[in-house]
Amino acid sequence: MEKFYNETLFKLETAINDMEIETDCSIQRMEAVIHLILEYLSEVKEFVLKRGFKNIEEEIRFFKYQKPVILSKLIYYNAIYKIETKKPYGTKPIKKYLNKELKKLKRFFDNNLEFYKYYRNNNSFLDEKFFVRGKHDIKLCLDTYYFQSDQSFSTSHDYKVAKIMANDLIQVYIEDQLYKNMEQEDRLTDLPKLNWTGSKASLIELIYALHYQAVFDNGNADIRLIAKYFESTFNVDLGNFYQTYLELRTRKMNRTKFLDALREELIRRMDEQDEK
Repeated sequence: MEKFYNETLFKLETAINDMEIETDCSIQRMEAVIHLILEYLSEVKEFVLKRGFKNIEEEIRFFKYQKPVILSKLIYYNAIYKIETKKPYGTKPIKKYLNKELKKLKRFFDNNLEFYKYYRNNNSFLDEKFFVRGKHDIKLCLDTYYFQSDQSFSTSHDYKVAKIMANDLIQVYIEDQLYKNMEQEDRLTDLPKLNWTGSKASLIELIYALHYQAVFDNGNADIRLIAKYFESTFNVDLGNFYQTYLELRTRKMNRTKFLDALREELIRRMDEQDEK
């Protein structure tokens, strides 16, 4: 078991590192990593169910120390994927959102304080109840998740260990994002505010052009969020921007009036500068 586990973990971590180097889009990378971890976890499960364990000590070691390492990676990347895909726009909304995610981690810690103490202190007197299949004790306040899991490959607390390990990494990730957000907020406060003084229709035309060009989050950003970002940044209320866009589409002539004007003016200024 030890040899198979170590080889599997090494291959998984190597594959994850390779993906982080090769893939540009973090969202797409996380999706790929999640699928990869599921594949390796499935391989480990197949091996365990086929081979079994030599004794209770080996079973406890697997469910207390080995399986949680791989499972914690799945929990971590899935959590980060959710955080990133649901993250709002704007430094203040992001700060509020990330602090809310930190509170979720704190809530899990508070609800599982006794087990945290048991695990962190490397206690073992309850290991046969916590980390041997079929030995669960209902009096230990088990999570509903355990009863819904495949109990041929789960014990009452192996997921909880993985969750503790993952939460440590998630906390580091969130705090790092909060620090970056704070730096961004500081930079923005030093800048003077810009107000959009062109027509709303012109800005909406520009927003849709940028959206269809997939320049925000590799095309994964929602048009409503992009519009809200422009409203906040340039202090403008776009109202029912989709209705305005429909009106632009129904123009009989020159549906990209603003974009055409931008292009013409930019070329004219370039030509003027070339002549100097």
